[in-house]
Amino acid sequence: MDAAPHSATLATKAQKIMPDAQTVTSVHHWTDTLFSFRVTRPQSLRFRSGEFVMIGLLKDDGKPLLRAYSIASPSWDDELEFYSIKVPDGPLTSRLQKIEEGDQIILRPKPVGTLVLDALLPGKRLWMICTGTGVAPFASLLRDPETWECYDQVILAHTCRTKGELAYGAEIVDALPEDPLIGELVGDKLKYYPTTTREPSGIEGRISDHIRNGRVFKALDVPAWAPETDRVMVCGNLALNKDIMALCEAHGLQEGANSDPKHFVVEKAFID
Repeated sequence: MDAAPHSATLATKAQKIMPDAQTVTSVHHWTDTLFSFRVTRPQSLRFRSGEFVMIGLLKDDGKPLLRAYSIASPSWDDELEFYSIKVPDGPLTSRLQKIEEGDQIILRPKPVGTLVLDALLPGKRLWMICTGTGVAPFASLLRDPETWECYDQVILAHTCRTKGELAYGAEIVDALPEDPLIGELVGDKLKYYPTTTREPSGIEGRISDHIRNGRVFKALDVPAWAPETDRVMVCGNLALNKDIMALCEAHGLQEGANSDPKHFVVEKAFID
């Protein structure tokens, strides 16, 4: 008799004692401050690529400690992937960073978010602009066939402090052309623009400055933003969000939402 699937086997290793418990199937530590992990997917969970859910662990008093995390895997994936920073004294991440294969986490199956294709009007070129772990929702969207069916060009602009912090996003980008599901759709549509702010990398500086001075448009050989052609998604720290929103508006782009699609969207759920 065939062996059970890997994730299914892990899911039965321990009795679920937490509410909405899911089992960790793999963990990858990218740097001293960044890691990704995959967990089993609830059979009833349906989500749009780019959305986030609440995940967490039980505190010592038995109460759940939850935070919003973007789902980094695409909507078709059998498992769920997350990408996280490690904060030594963080209430959740100080413990979450220690999880191992076979452990369990809490996952509330109620996805929400604004970084979805439905929140944008049809366009020619899609920009995904992010800092740090803000690349997670774009890791989902980049691996969704619908993204490539909707746009002639897709640009990922990822700004981090160091080259090591770019590794997660870079690996996903590198794998896209050979992906058996979407490789042919990707073709030559993808453009990648990684920048660093604290270490030489070939392209240094904040992406907002590169947009403001036009450097990114020249480097990628694309025109400056225009409402007729360009759509922008933003997920980063508060400073980036404000800068990119202002730049979008300066180019005549209007902010959209699930209920009112427009030219750009910003995920604000992760900003205190």
